[in-house]
Amino acid sequence: MSTTSDLFGLTGRTALITGASRGIGRAIALGYAGAGADIALLARSTTALEELAGEIEGLGRRALVLTCDVTDRDQLRHSIVSTITEFGQIDILVNNAGGFSHAGPFVDLQPQDWSEVMQLNFETVVFLCRELGRHFLKRGSGSVLNISSIAGTAGVPMLSTYAAAKAAIVSLTRSLAAEWSSHGVRVNALTPGWISTELTKTFASDPEASAGLLSAVPAGRWGEPEDVVGAAIFLAGDSARLISGTCLTIDGATTAYAGGPAMLQFLGLGRIPA
Repeated sequence: MSTTSDLFGLTGRTALITGASRGIGRAIALGYAGAGADIALLARSTTALEELAGEIEGLGRRALVLTCDVTDRDQLRHSIVSTITEFGQIDILVNNAGGFSHAGPFVDLQPQDWSEVMQLNFETVVFLCRELGRHFLKRGSGSVLNISSIAGTAGVPMLSTYAAAKAAIVSLTRSLAAEWSSHGVRVNALTPGWISTELTKTFASDPEASAGLLSAVPAGRWGEPEDVVGAAIFLAGDSARLISGTCLTIDGATTAYAGGPAMLQFLGLGRIPA
């Protein structure tokens, strides 16, 4: 019989995490290390990754720093090879890297705006799932955790590119789960709500914008990256061994709240801070 530590531990496993230098990715990396995993850290900031690696090693786990632009496929391939060479295998893939640099009315967005956001948020996920999917299928085991967003399940005016990319992640997650589960490979997603990170600081630092957004969050507060960690450990480990194709929402009941449209109306009126 499995013990609680077995079910919720990740001892002996290796995780590759994109966007690991800050925010949700950084929190998950520390959470996984605390649960016993060794971590390959991918992001563009070498300094931030080295600092994080030091914290992970302080927890008694190994960390591999891989400075990488996730939109560069050659760099991603090199990172995968380096991780397998260092650790012998990869057990968990966390597709966390993402963001947006363009926001505004749909009709004002240019094709390049779309391609940049889709490449970072979705095409990178597709590429890594394909490359590591081969590794997982050959071994007959593996866990993929894709970080989507409630923007991908409900839609957000003025952020149509980001919402569309995150919705595509949800669809891909379910499709791959259906395709790979019989081979022992699980694919799940997290759909966080308003989490306080570098990506959302523009909203959080504007009192009017923050109050408007929180009016649709029954929990009444911004989430913290650490609020995502427990779910990420759960879905990666043996406690979720029969769970695949699930999109677990972490949003303080935002999407369950009948007043949620107030948030959409707020954004639809163009109240995105500069």
